[in-house]
Amino acid sequence: MSSQTKSLSEITQQAIQVLSKEIGIASTVRFLNQFSTGYGNYTEERESLFKDLTLDEILKRMQDT
Repeated sequence: MSSQTKSLSEITQQAIQVLSKEIGIASTVRFLNQFSTGYGNYTEERESLFKDLTLDEILKRMQDT
């Protein structure tokens, strides 16, 4: 009995197809996003975005959107 080993890429592609079929595309994307490591540097971005704002100004902008 001989079985051919699939590459990790092939397994991932097959798994995504099965998930999409069984739970839908939106739920599949939500499921997969929990494993994403993200990108960038949140601390630097936050400091750059909010450096000239007070907490009250930030809260006001949040309420306005």
